Amino acid sequence: MNWKTAVDIGAILAPVQPGLQLVEAKMKTVESSLFTPLATAFVDLIGSGGKRLRPAVALMAARFNGELDGAQYEQVISLAASVEMLHTATLVHDDVIDGALLRRGAPTLNATWNRGATVLAGNYMFARAAHFAAETGNPRVIRIFSDTLEIIVEGELRQLRARHQFRQQKDEYYQRIYAKTASLFSAAAEAAATLSGLDEDGIGSLRDYGHNLGMAFQIVDDILDFTGNAGSLGKPAGSDLLQGTLTLPFFYYLQIAPRSQDLLDQLETLYSGDLNSDDASWTQTVAEVVQDLRSGPAIEAARQEASVFLERAASSLAALPDNRYKQAMLDLCDFVVQRTY
Repeated sequence: MNWKTAVDIGAILAPVQPGLQLVEAKMKTVESSLFTPLATAFVDLIGSGGKRLRPAVALMAARFNGELDGAQYEQVISLAASVEMLHTATLVHDDVIDGALLRRGAPTLNATWNRGATVLAGNYMFARAAHFAAETGNPRVIRIFSDTLEIIVEGELRQLRARHQFRQQKDEYYQRIYAKTASLFSAAAEAAATLSGLDEDGIGSLRDYGHNLGMAFQIVDDILDFTGNAGSLGKPAGSDLLQGTLTLPFFYYLQIAPRSQDLLDQLETLYSGDLNSDDASWTQTVAEVVQDLRSGPAIEAARQEASVFLERAASSLAALPDNRYKQAMLDLCDFVVQRTY
């Protein structure tokens, strides 16, 4: 594929824009009896969402078995809403775990509420996500949803356990980003294809597409954590490493750093005492690593690996019928590798 072709995310999502508007409206439905501050925060949080790529993938993946009837379309909207609500709930809990006060430059719930209230808000979103999944009335889709939630939680626990483990194997990184990101993209595509009545080969192809697209998406996200700045990221560059989370660019950096073992010893020594992610000596060391990493080949090596996953994602669509939704899914691959935010 030609990754140099400029892409417009608005144009890519145009075929499913009407469906995304329905998803947005569905997500904002809140019980009138709900605690007013939670209801307000809930609607504000949903309204500040990003590009809605996960529900977009679901809406596209549902269009390879002819036209959807009214009932099927409503099921797919419910599915897409459940996927995005699940994603949003995980972000709320991530912010609690990380103590994050900003996300993409905007205050998090964690910034204004105490930890207990924020956790409960995230729990409510998980419940809403499960409710939307149940609305599909499809046992297989409900099972996909529950399995994915389990994978995500296990991945969070694995990531917590691996923090500041500077000599961990790179395979652990792949397990984490599958759980954190790729599993949800994969579930969105597989469940939507299931609701459309597509055959098993088609369902498998779309599941593979979501998996590989999600892996690439997270790798690029991890690249941007090093190459971006506080203005574009809403947080300092190298925030993942600052918190002790190792990502693909750092693994490549270790492979080529002339004194990688000395660096690992330094990082372990720094964090072996009472230091934390706010300590001046720790932040200075991470800042030096970020600058060194940016100037070397680690970023490009990680980007090339993301491209391999995107090639696999595109290839998985080969046997599916050609239509504008397939083209949009191919164009999403271009968008992912070119992301700058």
